[in-house]
Amino acid sequence: MSYERFQSPAASPWKTRLSLYWQLVRGDRPIGWLLLLWPTWWGLWLAAKGVPPLWTLFVFSAGVWLTRSAGCVINDYADRWLDPHVERTRNRPLATGAVRGREALALFAVLMLAAFALVLTLNRLTVLMSFIGVVLAASYPYLKRYTHLPQVYLGLAFGWGIPMAFAAVQGEVPAVGWLLYVANIVWSTAYDTWYAMVDREDDLRMGSKSTAILFGEMDLIAQGVLYALFFVALAFVGQRAAMGAYYWIGLAVAVVLVAYEFRIARRRERAACFRAFLHNHWVGLAIFAGIAADFALRAPAA
Repeated sequence: MSYERFQSPAASPWKTRLSLYWQLVRGDRPIGWLLLLWPTWWGLWLAAKGVPPLWTLFVFSAGVWLTRSAGCVINDYADRWLDPHVERTRNRPLATGAVRGREALALFAVLMLAAFALVLTLNRLTVLMSFIGVVLAASYPYLKRYTHLPQVYLGLAFGWGIPMAFAAVQGEVPAVGWLLYVANIVWSTAYDTWYAMVDREDDLRMGSKSTAILFGEMDLIAQGVLYALFFVALAFVGQRAAMGAYYWIGLAVAVVLVAYEFRIARRRERAACFRAFLHNHWVGLAIFAGIAADFALRAPAA
């Protein structure tokens, strides 16, 4: 697909550019933002033991959108050699040549600077930790050339908002914060493996690497292990944070939702694996609902 697809006789040049940039940051596809938002909110609510300070909530929520958008840009920049040859990605603006590499890098810088400006309103520890987040976000897209574990690294990047949330609210990152971070790394690895299963044949042809390729015929078993570890980690989080019944109900609902993912993706069809990936939004929401309800509906202390 060429640049002409994005052009319209009635559209002004700047509107055309904005439309292309909106596609580049996946503004029309909120799933990535939601998968990043829910774990961040898990961390904020657990750190604050309820609704966090409103400004902190705004900074992290807006920061999630900005950093996820920046991550999409740098991912497409790093994959501009691969995306034109992959069925799912061949129509992306960088893959078609509608957006130049220099434009993408400039957009990435603007988004990250905006996110950093928000972080500067928080405490010193959170600001310092944000530099690690930048490194994780900027380096993740290049991992698929050198290792079969880019999905694990995605978990490191996508979950970094969790320890930052504890740092912002409590001024430190307690053990439960790191445990929640580990749980999210495992979860991100699992759901991004569904995503990688969609592209497995194209990636094999182009020499790209992923956990889907690493697991091979054992992929569904490996997915089962990953999701089991995820829920075990969340059980330890619940025990350590002294969570009540609503948390465990939310966890039980999430288990049922994950079981449904295995049902629809059991034959490994591309469309089914993609649906399983998208379905993780509901898993994240169920867990957040359990956390939020547990704190909101607790009986007041005597």
